[in-house]
Amino acid sequence: MEIFLVGGAVRDELLGREPRERDWVVVGASAETMTGLGYRRVGRDFPVFLHPDSNEEYALARTERKTAPGYRGFVVHAAPEVTLEEDLRRRDLTINAMARDADGQVIDPYGGRADLDQRLLRHVSPAFAEDPVRILRVARFAARLAGDGFQVAPETLALMREMVAAGEVDALVPERVWQETDRALGEAQPSAFFMVLRDAGALARVFPEIDRLFGVPQPERWHPEIDTGVHTLMVLEQAARLSPDKAIRFAALVHDLGKATTPARLLPAHHGHGERGERIIRELAERLRIPTAYRDLAMLVSRYHCLAHRAAELRAGTVLDLLQRLDAFRRPERFEAFLTACEADMRGRTGFEQRPYPQARMLRDALNAAAAVQPNSGTDLSGEDIGRRLREDRLQAIAAQRRHDAETAAQPKA
Repeated sequence: MEIFLVGGAVRDELLGREPRERDWVVVGASAETMTGLGYRRVGRDFPVFLHPDSNEEYALARTERKTAPGYRGFVVHAAPEVTLEEDLRRRDLTINAMARDADGQVIDPYGGRADLDQRLLRHVSPAFAEDPVRILRVARFAARLAGDGFQVAPETLALMREMVAAGEVDALVPERVWQETDRALGEAQPSAFFMVLRDAGALARVFPEIDRLFGVPQPERWHPEIDTGVHTLMVLEQAARLSPDKAIRFAALVHDLGKATTPARLLPAHHGHGERGERIIRELAERLRIPTAYRDLAMLVSRYHCLAHRAAELRAGTVLDLLQRLDAFRRPERFEAFLTACEADMRGRTGFEQRPYPQARMLRDALNAAAAVQPNSGTDLSGEDIGRRLREDRLQAIAAQRRHDAETAAQPKA
């Protein structure tokens, strides 16, 4: 019985990174051996065990044989005679197919170390094509490592395209698509996930709503990059710089989906795209079973981001209506998330990346001023009168705050 540290932990150590988690492979043992040593079995489809003290995962060395389409169509063989090299060969990328023994020696039968040096995401063997989830995983690793210069190897990208053409991606279940997407949204450069999917031809199958944005023009005055798909990924990158919140990043990704439905005769203008985008986001969230919190924030950003951009020119009544529609008084945290997504949208344009976004401060100040107003609960007022009086007082507070902001902005700088 031999135990090896494998996969991502070895890769991250060689990259000088702190491993996110540690996985182990056990060679020369059976399930009975593991349970006899106090390990707790947790794997349903293949033998995985939890260490009795550390709770880290230990898997028996195994091989896999493709028996049906999709990512579930495998027969797993785990036995004491399966070698470490055979186990590593079934893995997706060479940089994930390395191991380290108890003496610290790195075992690298498939060239993972060389691909780390060359910054390449390369598949281990033709068996890569048997599992469509690997297309999503490669894209996710691109999102994690693009900042370090990693790219998908040309032969791996070609194989991914063949898999898409063969219909393998169509076998992916919604839960797995969202699981990998959600992980990618949390990576350092999430836009790389969607670019790799698009380069492989998979974006049109997995996220047709996003793929349709590419090639859709926008007014050059506000969008020097012109292409809506390019703008969308720029906004996602700005959101990643502004916040680690994956719900904000998702809202940035889908905020302009309505632009794909603009009639050609109206282009490059996109009047009403926010409202149209709401319906598309709702359908997307239902199809992929996206969490409600993600969906709700995204729909608000889609519908109201253009209004937020015009904060400086809005009347007090329009501002108050916007705050109420956003439920900002009761949910100030989500309101802040909305403002961050709007700021990402403004900055996600060629030449706009470093521009300030004073609209966020204006709307935040308006909320604070209105929230400071206390409702009049006098006994001589009905409930309807109290609500009307509260609205009037809040309007006055917002108007006063906006006058103060205007006066402050007009003062000469020292």
